[in-house]
Amino acid sequence: MLLSPALRKAWTAEIASLPRSSPEEEGMSSVGILAFLDAISKSDHELHSLMIVRHGHVVAEGWWAPYSPELRHTMYSMSKSFTSTAVGFAVSEGKLTVDDKVVSFFPKDLPDPVSDRLAALRVKDLLTMSVGNEKEPTHEMVEQENWVKAFLAAPIVHDPGTAFLYNSAATYMCSAIVQQVTGQKVIDYLTPRLFEPLSIEGATWETCPRGINTGGWGLSVQTEALAKFGQLYLQKGQWNGREIIPAKWIEEATTFKVQQPDPAKPTRPKELNDWLQGYCYQFWRCTHHAFRGDGAFGQFTIVLPEQDAVIAITGESHNLQGELDLVWEHLLPAMKDRLLPDDRDARGRLKDTLTGLALPLPKGQTTSRWIERVTGKSFRLDPNPLKWQSITLNFEKEYCLFTMTDESGAYPISCGFNHWERGRTLIPGGPPRIISGGAPPVGTQHKVAAAGAWRDERTFEMIWRYNETPHHDTVTCHFDEDGNMHVTVVRSTAPGSKQSLLGWPAA
Repeated sequence: MLLSPALRKAWTAEIASLPRSSPEEEGMSSVGILAFLDAISKSDHELHSLMIVRHGHVVAEGWWAPYSPELRHTMYSMSKSFTSTAVGFAVSEGKLTVDDKVVSFFPKDLPDPVSDRLAALRVKDLLTMSVGNEKEPTHEMVEQENWVKAFLAAPIVHDPGTAFLYNSAATYMCSAIVQQVTGQKVIDYLTPRLFEPLSIEGATWETCPRGINTGGWGLSVQTEALAKFGQLYLQKGQWNGREIIPAKWIEEATTFKVQQPDPAKPTRPKELNDWLQGYCYQFWRCTHHAFRGDGAFGQFTIVLPEQDAVIAITGESHNLQGELDLVWEHLLPAMKDRLLPDDRDARGRLKDTLTGLALPLPKGQTTSRWIERVTGKSFRLDPNPLKWQSITLNFEKEYCLFTMTDESGAYPISCGFNHWERGRTLIPGGPPRIISGGAPPVGTQHKVAAAGAWRDERTFEMIWRYNETPHHDTVTCHFDEDGNMHVTVVRSTAPGSKQSLLGWPAA
């Protein structure tokens, strides 16, 4: 239901934030939440935020510094569930149906000839990732200027609707179709229909070269936006007593549509695998009768209808099933079907734990005898794939100012000692990302929180956290006896690889 601007303003003023409550008041154990946080701290999973909603109330929320509530976070494929929602709005407004043929929307971009399978492709097949492609076409698609034309030219080797293949390009096509039938980018179309009614502010979404939101990735929102989005779906499209999106669409979008193929080498029984419970309309079915939207590195909106709960998580994990396993092991049994007696001790410990969450700073000392030899000195670098030309380190009492230069200019990053120094950077190549399409324009400033420490007398290590994304860089400068600088750069998207650079003091 699309409201007038005046009514939207009055409505959103009532619900700027979800209501807060204690875990026990909503039938959830503080001890169970503490156990989850403890398990995360002992694991390889890196969380950036957590918000747990029970019976419509936030019962636990925390951000691991330098992440914080006001920051947006890159959603990766969690974006897909928002694109699906845009399709749902367009369907409810009579602008399209899920049985419409994809070719009908783009007559000028069709290949010649149009194959029978392409002619049969429906919007529903895009939503369920059952296009019929032999291989995922996204990476080839984003190398072109016209993504729609590139997608339509990709071979379809299976009958649409019969074979699941994860397909971010298909979600982009959903975004393109919404723009075609509404005249608006998905983010603009969703603003009065979803973002404003839920009081979600500041959302951004990457675009293709033709100005269409990328759809399958590229959305950035705050953690509470995920919680509200999940709560809307949990409430079957109702928000503050009003229908935002029809319950019929919520049901259709979140129920089983297609089975994912079993992996060639299964690592666990199918009934315990959260990637084999069935795919919906850009949502995944989960074990425990739940469903979720999710994105690379652990951007989650988990909806648990039987428990009347939503769990929103952001982070950088390389084992998403392992992260979900901890949710099922600790948070699920912590949810009871009754009011729990107040546990003041556990509630206090939980509050202290959530308040004190922080990602580890670089380990080491804040000073070294080598500071006098290297501070303020420019080190010229050998030719390298990063195209860095020189590095200068200026050490102060509370921070080190790292400055890299290339042919375009100088790029400083301030790294705090024993704290995260927050700032912005234009440094080329940052932040890391796993898909090239839709990248922000060259010259875009990115928020960064950086810290550094002397790992030993000759080795200074920095961590640069791009804290509106899941990712970070680890940059290490080692000085040899001859006064040369050996630099390694490790990107968190590829922790097993590194770039090695050699520098020597400039004359």
